[in-house]
Amino acid sequence: MNDDSRRLSDFDVTGTVQVSCAHTVRDAVRDIFAQLYPNQSFDTLAQVFDDFRRLFQGEYPGYRGCDTVYHDMQHTLDMTLAMARLIGGWEKAHEAEEQLGFQNATLGIVTALFHDSGYILHEGDDQTVNGAEFTLVHITRGVNWLREYLPTIGLDHLVAASVEVIHFTGYEKPIDQIELDDLKHRTVGKLLGTADLMAQMSDRCYLEKCRDRLYSEFVLGGLAVNENGDGDTAVNYESGLDLLKKTPEFFDRVTNERLDGVFEGVYSYFSDWFDGDDPYNHMVQQNLDYLAKIMETGDWSILRRQPPLFTTSENQLEDTQKMVQLRLRDIKSPVD
Repeated sequence: MNDDSRRLSDFDVTGTVQVSCAHTVRDAVRDIFAQLYPNQSFDTLAQVFDDFRRLFQGEYPGYRGCDTVYHDMQHTLDMTLAMARLIGGWEKAHEAEEQLGFQNATLGIVTALFHDSGYILHEGDDQTVNGAEFTLVHITRGVNWLREYLPTIGLDHLVAASVEVIHFTGYEKPIDQIELDDLKHRTVGKLLGTADLMAQMSDRCYLEKCRDRLYSEFVLGGLAVNENGDGDTAVNYESGLDLLKKTPEFFDRVTNERLDGVFEGVYSYFSDWFDGDDPYNHMVQQNLDYLAKIMETGDWSILRRQPPLFTTSENQLEDTQKMVQLRLRDIKSPVD
């Protein structure tokens, strides 16, 4: 892979921010906050960015770092930048009394940075080979992280809202059952859930990552193949290629149910931030159009990008694929 290809693959949709680097994204978010809240200190959020980096790189005491190949460090940073831009768009589009304000914006960025913290293995998770095994419960684990972490940096007052807002990025709790009395907190949640989806689907290498990485996480997390107590199995995704073929259906569903549904189309605030442009929706549509072209021609070989991976191990992708092979073998040949 040449340097230019690597650069493009770990930069944001505008090609201006390296979303694999916590310090670079921190500075981009700081610039946004400086425009929105010029009289507020960014010092605490700067500390949060550094603690995020330490957690995902295996430097935070008691944690082993990120080993999930799809939900890696780049995904969270990309999503956090998208969240900051959505917050900025919301603030620009509303009068003072309807704006979120600095504290709610801080809530949004903190929750964005740790929305996937539940995938990170603890030192005591000895029976777990990969964080993807927590796919179905990673939001609950993220709630536990926020409860423990936020008081350590003086953000006790954000705990109650953050442990509910984080659920907008997952499926462990229906959106209408998320307990938030403050309408601005609910707005933060809608922006958060939208940023999570849009950052993923607008990634330059989204299609390759779905095929080569997300499928692996689905296998390890029990989503690709479901096993019931009677030993029967239901195959939801036969392979990474099968997952890709079902991506247009996923997009239609997530658009109707989430983006334009319970999240009420707040992705429109990208346009407010970018003064009428929307690079996120543009890239999402470009990915979908490219996938449609491939499905029409049947030439899957043109999906050949190999984006960089930002986990604690240089061999994590290969190691994960071996885990997947073993898991699938065990499912197909269960021990009597």
